[in-house]
Amino acid sequence: MVTDAARRRVAALRQPARAARIARALWIAWALVVWNVVFDHTIVTAAREYIHVATHDAGRAGAGVSAVRMDDWMRPAVTRGMGLATAAASAVLVTGLLSVRRAVRASSSRQDG
Repeated sequence: MVTDAARRRVAALRQPARAARIARALWIAWALVVWNVVFDHTIVTAAREYIHVATHDAGRAGAGVSAVRMDDWMRPAVTRGMGLATAAASAVLVTGLLSVRRAVRASSSRQDG
């Protein structure tokens, strides 16, 4: 009985409409992950560059050179990160949703013909 219930659940997931919904949700989730990874990478890279410049600049601070401000490095990095992350996530999302749409159409044409 348990195996019959499990088979029915798996069969329900394989229905084209439900499978398409699941695929769309997974593509959206992947786009969100891509957005977060790209944004985080941009921020971490900018922070590392800032630390490198700030430590290099600290050695020259005694010579009357002004200190490097973190805000001058991180604000542009946030803006750049938002743009890059949005572009990457958009590419993943558009590719995924168009692929699902094409697969649904192909599946429906196979069932019709």
